Amino acid sequence: MKYKSQKVAYWFFATCMLLFSLQLVYGFIMGFAHMGLDGLHSWIPFNAARATHTNLLVVWLLCGFMGAAHFIIPDEAGRELHSVKLAYVQLISLIVVGVVSVIGFHLNWWEGRKFLEIPRPLDFLVVINVLMFIFNIGMTVLRGKKYSTTGIVLFMGLFSAALLYLPGMIYFDNQTMDSFFRWWVVHLWVEGVWELIMGSILAYLLIKLTGVDREVIEKWLYIIVGLTFLSGILGTGHHYYYIGTPKYWLMVGGIFSALEPLAFLGMALFAISMYRRSGRSHPNKISLYWTIGCAIMSFVGAGFLGFAHTLPQVNMYTHGTLVTAMHGHLAFWGAYAMIVLAITTYALPELTGRKLWNSMSGMLAFWLSNIGMVGMTGAFAVAGVTQVYLERKMGLDFLLVQKELHVHFLGLILAACLFTAGIILFIWTFIQYGLPSDEMIGASPSEEEPAHGHAHAQLV
Repeated sequence: MKYKSQKVAYWFFATCMLLFSLQLVYGFIMGFAHMGLDGLHSWIPFNAARATHTNLLVVWLLCGFMGAAHFIIPDEAGRELHSVKLAYVQLISLIVVGVVSVIGFHLNWWEGRKFLEIPRPLDFLVVINVLMFIFNIGMTVLRGKKYSTTGIVLFMGLFSAALLYLPGMIYFDNQTMDSFFRWWVVHLWVEGVWELIMGSILAYLLIKLTGVDREVIEKWLYIIVGLTFLSGILGTGHHYYYIGTPKYWLMVGGIFSALEPLAFLGMALFAISMYRRSGRSHPNKISLYWTIGCAIMSFVGAGFLGFAHTLPQVNMYTHGTLVTAMHGHLAFWGAYAMIVLAITTYALPELTGRKLWNSMSGMLAFWLSNIGMVGMTGAFAVAGVTQVYLERKMGLDFLLVQKELHVHFLGLILAACLFTAGIILFIWTFIQYGLPSDEMIGASPSEEEPAHGHAHAQLV
């Protein structure tokens, strides 16, 4: 690492690992409940488990993006982080908000709005937290010795994500109005500005890992930004089909949602093209695996599977079924979780100096988690199509259909066990790296390796 303040990123990544682990626990609680094994219902009702599971996802991904920013922005700006103390205060306050929210869900203290369930007083604490973060990162960029497209796109993505949180805080008595603006947060995050964050982190990693000229890679980044804004903004319309909005949203949502896979296809082609043009053999192969894997899996999950049920003629039947869970799981995993794990695996050797990048546990973590996620996606797909046919076409009762789906959730649980084994191995590798070392300031362990050298599998 070049700057001492980059060590802050380690603690954000460590918080990610903790929150991710907790999210998996609640995922299993929900999976067993879907099988009729809901023994914890008295203590953890399904609605509380679901809210906790989805909100932990959002928080740990945001935490990962913030960690990435604390690592990347000083490097791209050519200076230390503006305030290390402010970064730690911001991290602690984010953890406090997360813990209080989870406790609130179990005590039935929440707003009940999907993905935005946290109690209203905590919304204001989130705003304060994010303002601290944006100020800190913004001052680092503003006072930097250099300006790069990658750093600016990352900052603008994070700034836009903060700005788009505000519409979700507006209170409406009307359900349609509330849903209309709620999607400004949820959709324009995950299918809008988060794509800018993903694209910039992807560009940074490809610059570092492939050796391809920065100018070439950042030209691709402009294309991705353009595709994201072309499709993502009006693509919000696919959430407006059946909530009481005017009928023209069926056409607008259908057309622009169909264009949304282009941004993810662009990212996949971008990553593969840069890898094929690679001018160096970087020793951190596992980070490269996560980087290229992110681009490919995001296209399959967010692009292809999103398109599969986004047209109004199809969505009329699949809306609110497990088909959505099929798309959502692989989309979030491919597009955002994998990019966080990619930057984590790149940053850890730089922060600690320990060359564990190609250890067996790291490689198994990659393959087991991805194979497990594909299996989970398949289980959700079969369960979702079954649900659509029995419930929407044959008209069977909702609860009766849920019983018929029990067998598919057995397959889901088995795949989830494989996925979890991979994540446990990833966290174990993370722990093996140990804490950041001041000795690594101004040094890069990757530069010490010969071009085709074999990375050590032991702590150094």
